[in-house]
Amino acid sequence: MEKKNSKDTTSNLFNRYVWLVDLIYRNERITFEEINEYWQRSSLNPNGEDIPLRTFHNHRIAIEQMFDINIECDKRNGYTYYIENADDMERGGAKSWLLNTFAVNNLINESHKFKHRILFEEIPSGRKFLMPILDAMKDNSAIEISYQNFWSKSATTFRIYPYCVKVFKQRWYVVGCSPKTEDIRVYALDRIGQITPTDEKFEFPKDFDGETFFCHCYGVTAGDGTPAERILLKVYAKQDSYIRALPLHHSQKEEETTTDFTVFSYFICPTFDFRQEILSHGEQAEVLEPKWLRDEMSKIARKQTEKYRNAYR
Repeated sequence: MEKKNSKDTTSNLFNRYVWLVDLIYRNERITFEEINEYWQRSSLNPNGEDIPLRTFHNHRIAIEQMFDINIECDKRNGYTYYIENADDMERGGAKSWLLNTFAVNNLINESHKFKHRILFEEIPSGRKFLMPILDAMKDNSAIEISYQNFWSKSATTFRIYPYCVKVFKQRWYVVGCSPKTEDIRVYALDRIGQITPTDEKFEFPKDFDGETFFCHCYGVTAGDGTPAERILLKVYAKQDSYIRALPLHHSQKEEETTTDFTVFSYFICPTFDFRQEILSHGEQAEVLEPKWLRDEMSKIARKQTEKYRNAYR
């Protein structure tokens, strides 16, 4: 009998966790018997087998440990299962990401006839390295990674304590602490060549919180010493509707609104990735404050103009 690949096994388990969370969330209250009926018809269960009660409870424990999502049982209401604090699922973070990304993917897989008509963005290396990192996070175990950033000619191998993971603009990142330097850095998963689990354990710091770590960041540039400050961004008509619908940062506020433009304010670290985002909106976005950032963006705009002019000489 052919052995199952360990990567396939962990991937299947992950999909099962997501399927279970999504099913209970959508039904609000559901019995184990009803869960089993859905499972028999799921594309994740091609043989139509029953889900053992023990397996179901093991999944509940794993989901709580991995995603901090508690599946509770209401014994007074016919032994129905529900998600505790389900309202939190729509407030962002891992819970919201879990539903909006993987749960949707599972629903598409259930719809074989038209899934080719629904197109997704590919996230490099997420599937390959995400599960080993999550496993290490769950056990508070150090991992050894072979890593090569875009500025290095060769890869280096070192250990990190994985604190949390984050996805941003089609790329997965792991936030890890170096045992040697004790500094916290962010590593892109698509720059990792190999991950090796270790037996070394670490104590997860009680004062570390991933959301707090990235609180004043636009993306994943954190811990580089750039202070957060108030920024005013003037966005012209039509483009301001996009930014209003999809805020650049959770601190976004509307300071002035007219038929021609909207002035948004932010309290954010004006790091390189945030400046790149502003530039991506072209002439439709203009920094008003602070002055040093406005001057910086003006300088970049002049350099761009010179390059286009030189192209025609």
